Amino acid sequence: MNNMLVGAIAMGSLVASLFFLRFWRSSGDRFFLYFSFAFFLEAISRVLLGVSASKDEDMPLYYVIRLVAYGLILLAIIKKNSGRDKSG
Repeated sequence: MNNMLVGAIAMGSLVASLFFLRFWRSSGDRFFLYFSFAFFLEAISRVLLGVSASKDEDMPLYYVIRLVAYGLILLAIIKKNSGRDKSG
C-alpha cells in the first residue's frame, strides 16, 4: 500500500510539473519554470524513495532534494513579488 501511495504522489508531482511547464511555454514567465522544476525534483525524490531498498525517509538525500525543491518555490515567489523578474 505504501508503494502505491508513493507512486501516486510521484505521478501527481510529475503532472503538476508538466502543467507548470506548459504555462511557462505559453507565458514565458520564469515563475512557472521554477515551479515546474521544483515539482519535478519532488517527483524524483518520491521515485527514489519508491525504488530504494530501504524505505527510510529520514535519509539526508531525500531532505536535500526536498530542500532544493522548496527553495526553488520560495525563490520564485520572492522574485515575482520583488519585481526583479522582468519576464512576467
